[in-house]
Amino acid sequence: MRAIRAASAALLGAAALAVTAAPTAMAVNNTPYDFNVTPSTVAAGGRVTLTAGGCPSSTTVTSAVFDTVTVPRNGAATAVVDWDARPGAVYTVHFNCIGRTGTLDLTISGGSTPTAGSTRTAPPAGVRGGEGGSFEGMNTAEIAVGGALIAAAVTATVLVVRRRSTNRQH
Repeated sequence: MRAIRAASAALLGAAALAVTAAPTAMAVNNTPYDFNVTPSTVAAGGRVTLTAGGCPSSTTVTSAVFDTVTVPRNGAATAVVDWDARPGAVYTVHFNCIGRTGTLDLTISGGSTPTAGSTRTAPPAGVRGGEGGSFEGMNTAEIAVGGALIAAAVTATVLVVRRRSTNRQH
């Protein structure tokens, strides 16, 4: 019986670890510099922010999906992803800081980014909760029954409390 419990606990632990572990297929930044591509998934035509923290010089960033970009020392730069980037494709982004290179992955999402003219924003308004169809109108019989139930609950509570206090006299 203990072996079954131990085995099931071990399997559940292994499953939890497998689900929460980071994917190993991603490119690794194996340099002392903090290279970053944000967001790591973007639509064709979208913008990504490239950072190279800790690099003592400017960093050159290249990829097949955008033009070459120079990131200033400890700064950031923006690159525009080509419109003809294939949805679902993963492109490698190469960082070069004074001869030390690092690579990160950039994934192209399936949709396109909305343009400023194609989006509409609604003015801010309160929550439209409504009453859920539970309120149709005032019915005197229902109001009387509800009032009687409330009065009965209050009376029962008073009687129970008084009975307790009379039984606990010292």
